[in-house]
Amino acid sequence: MKSKPLKYTSDIAFTPSVKAIQEKHHSRSSYARMEQSGGWQSKITPPLEMYLRSMDSFYLGTANNEGQPYIQHRGGPKGFLKVLDDKRLAFTDFSGNRQYISTGNISENNKAFIFLMDYPNRSRIKIWGTIEVIDDDKELLESLENKAYGARLERAIVFTVEAWDMNCPQHIKQRFTTEEIEKVTKPLYDRIKTLEQELNSKNSKGVK
Repeated sequence: MKSKPLKYTSDIAFTPSVKAIQEKHHSRSSYARMEQSGGWQSKITPPLEMYLRSMDSFYLGTANNEGQPYIQHRGGPKGFLKVLDDKRLAFTDFSGNRQYISTGNISENNKAFIFLMDYPNRSRIKIWGTIEVIDDDKELLESLENKAYGARLERAIVFTVEAWDMNCPQHIKQRFTTEEIEKVTKPLYDRIKTLEQELNSKNSKGVK
């Protein structure tokens, strides 16, 4: 399914129907100024690549030919969503529940969407583009594989970026992983343990 040429990168999301509703609710003028000043990015920038390196999950949106949408969580080691060049991302399709809904959708509709949420830093990134499944590129598969992760990969997924945008932090509640919490609390627990040992040592020697 081919995309129509866009006047602005944001037109991939701001369709005529969307713009009409923006006009109705008086937000169209601010977005028009954004469009005229350059609009959303259409290439992968160094800051975006750095952001992706820190992420261990994202959500992939696809739809079938009837327009039925499907959202799938994708997880892996940090940085598993890799940058191939300034237009393409890639990740491994790990073995899972074998429903193949996303893969089936991609086979008939190559438009897709990636949504990334960074809860600790209260930021989110939306990426629109096209997607393809690659089964037979051994070099690509090897470049994406992380043997330390221990998951079996089935195929590679390559995503070509057409537009991306970073949202404001409004309404994002901070959440932290166990790893992130332990990174902050471990020095405190280590210090408490050291102080307890020092105190026990003094008590055993009868020091008051």
